[in-house]
Amino acid sequence: MNAKETLELISKQWCDVSDLMKLTGLSKSSVLKIKSKIKDELISKGYSIPTKYLPMNEVVSYLKINIGYLQKMAKELSI
Repeated sequence: MNAKETLELISKQWCDVSDLMKLTGLSKSSVLKIKSKIKDELISKGYSIPTKYLPMNEVVSYLKINIGYLQKMAKELSI
């Protein structure tokens, strides 16, 4: 995935398992562990989370995705 595709993906409100697999490049079993960790953290903070989805902003934060860098790279690639 290039920077533009990544930005398009993370612009969604919710993240499912296939989105998480695309963002990380990991297997489904590894992604399910990450999903569980993020979900457990949110539940411990008092949030109610849908079964199949995670808030994309929490996924971006957990994975430490640098949005500014992606925007810069997407801009440079489009020139």
